[in-house]
Formats: sequence, structure tokens, C-alpha cells
Amino acid sequence: MSITAGTPLAADAPLFIVLNTGSGSHRGNEVEDTIGQVLTTAGRRFEMFSVRGGKDLDSTARQALERARSEQGAVIAAGGDGTLNAVANVVLGSGVPFGILPQGTFNYFGRTYGISQDTETATRCLLDAVIEPVQVGLLNGRVFLVNASLGLYPDLLEDRETYKQRYGRSRWVALWSALVTLTRAHRQFSVQLETREQLRHLRTQTIVVDNNALQLEHIGIDEQARLEHGKLVAITARPLGTLALYGMVLRGLLSRMGDADQVSSFGFRRMRVRLGHRRRRVKVAMDGEICWMQSPLLFQVADQPLPLLVPRDDSQRERA
Repeated sequence: MSITAGTPLAADAPLFIVLNTGSGSHRGNEVEDTIGQVLTTAGRRFEMFSVRGGKDLDSTARQALERARSEQGAVIAAGGDGTLNAVANVVLGSGVPFGILPQGTFNYFGRTYGISQDTETATRCLLDAVIEPVQVGLLNGRVFLVNASLGLYPDLLEDRETYKQRYGRSRWVALWSALVTLTRAHRQFSVQLETREQLRHLRTQTIVVDNNALQLEHIGIDEQARLEHGKLVAITARPLGTLALYGMVLRGLLSRMGDADQVSSFGFRRMRVRLGHRRRRVKVAMDGEICWMQSPLLFQVADQPLPLLVPRDDSQRERA
């Protein structure tokens, strides 16, 4: 199927839904029942591939993709950010349309393209969706939809997940866990950032590479135009103490992080990150999921866009 912007999904195209029942804000069978009721009432053919947790996500997504290829259908990911990421990794480059039913806490990817976090609303929009080719980033060949990072930010995400499991999923829990994490000392590291335009050497506690205009807007990094011109945005900061880190969080909450003298950002299409002291493995986060990768790290814009299914018109779109 062509991925030209505005191409409608065929009205009889079957939907192959990868549902992670252990992610996001999933509550019992509520999400599965809602999806099934909407699609059955509409007379739309679909098949549900349910998994619990991330262990079988990749193999399950591949099963769904093969079915979608053979039956001219679409693959739909239902779950939190990690689920959307895992299924997108499988679908990218296949030419098969990709839809989402987001269940995550912040839903930056879905909100950027007007896709509601309300399961019923998002499912109804799939019935009349059109394809929008969207940019995705790659880190050592793996997809990230919103951001990828190393250093302090993965530590924040690890601690946030622990707090969510204990106290539930909410933005306030995420904020509180971040404040607690920042009380600990965080290691600085030397890095070399190599892009086509420049070679940079710096010491920092974290590097974040962003692919989401809405997130950049919310934290106050005025680089959205870079994304529109087919680039990713790197954000770094000089080493900071605990109080300065708290100030950085506050600036982010007030959408003013870009005003801080310690913060720098720039756009690029391809960047190689080399870490000092011969470090071969580094902990990274991609769309909230933690893993270890071999260095050097290569961040780049994917050659092919992701054929995302989005609401047909503005009246259906969720407002950010």
C-alpha cells in the first residue's frame, strides 16, 4: 500500500491488534472489551494478539505483521510507550499501515498526531483513518518514536517505573520520583558528539535526543522547526548539582528549560556518540524502555517514514 500522506485505509482492511495487557493504564479486560465492542458493532474484521509484558512482544508483533501483509490489513499497537515502540520496530520498512491505541502516562506520540488516549475514541477513529508518513529516529538501528537518551535520564525512568508499580501511574508520581532520584549523586562522563557539521567534546550527566515537537514545546526547547526539516534534536547540559537539577526540572515544568544557560540543543540528521574511558556498553532509554547497547552510539533519522494511521479530519483529533 502507498504511504502517500492522506491515503485512506481501505474500509474493509482487517486490523491485527497487538495488545499488551501488562502495560500502560490497562485495567483488567476493559481495554480489550472496548476495542472488540467498537469493531464488532462496526462490522470490521479484526484479530487480537494479546501479550502480558514485553517478553513476547517482538514475536507477537511479527505474527501480526505477517497476517497484515497477507491480508492487506494494518497492524495496531495497543499499550504504553514501550509497546508502541516495540511494534513500530517490527512494522517500520514493511509498507504495512501502523495504528496505535495509546495507554501510556504522557502519550506524547499519540497526542502529536491527534490520537486520543481514550480507547473507544481512538478505536472509532481507526475505522476512518488516513495514512500520515511520520519521522522516526534510530539508535544503533532500533526505532524510537519520542526520545532516546543516556546518562541521568535513563536513571530517572528506571526509578519512575519503580514508583509507578508501588503508587500507581500518574504524572504526579512521575514528578515525585524524579525529585527523589535527583537527590543522589550522578556520574559525569566525557563524550564526543560527531555530526556532519561539527565535532563536540563535553562533560555531561545526560544526553537526550528528541523526535517529538510536543515534548520539546512542553519543556521549553525551541527546536520544533528542526523536526519539521527532517532532523532530530539533541539536548545536553553542563554537569549540575542537586539544587541546579531541581531548578532544571522546575524550568521544564514551566516550559522554560531552553532559557537555562547550562542547557544546549542542536539539530542533526546523524550523530555518533563516543564515550571516554573505553566504555563499551552503555545504559540507554528509548521511549521509556531501558536497555544496554554497545558504544559508539549512532543516532539518526530513519530513511523510511512510519505509515501512521491518524484521524481523518480535525474534528476527530485530540487536542494537545
